[in-house]
Amino acid sequence: MKQQINIGIEEASRNEIAAGLARVLADSYTLYLKTHNYHWNVTGPRFRELHLMFEEQYTELAIAVDDIAERIRTLGAFAPGSYAEFSQLSRISEATGQLAAEAMVEDLVVANETLVRTIREVLPSAQNAGDESTASLLADRMVVHEKTAWMLRSTL
Repeated sequence: MKQQINIGIEEASRNEIAAGLARVLADSYTLYLKTHNYHWNVTGPRFRELHLMFEEQYTELAIAVDDIAERIRTLGAFAPGSYAEFSQLSRISEATGQLAAEAMVEDLVVANETLVRTIREVLPSAQNAGDESTASLLADRMVVHEKTAWMLRSTL
């Protein structure tokens, strides 16, 4: 027998929040993969600076995707975990082909800002349900991605 979840958030709200978090997870994982790709493949006179910056960003994202997926599980839903699921849920496109370093930075600005917009869409469902844990997680993620977009934009 499966034990019921009783954390003070109705099941319908938990499901809605988890579905939104699945979109945040998909965007985050796609951004992780894209950033890691650019870390591996960046070239040019700014190689070292960008290689290290991208490593900092994908390392932070690796922890974030785990936190997001575990929050989905805490709410009683299953977290998406395949490329197929992520590609259906994400609004961030995968990186394909070889880009110049500046184009990589520009692409990561757009991707981070896209993720911020996804978070802004999901956040109200957590707030409306009184789910401070998810709201806090989302607000913290928004701060990270707004700052990352600013820092990337500042290198252009």
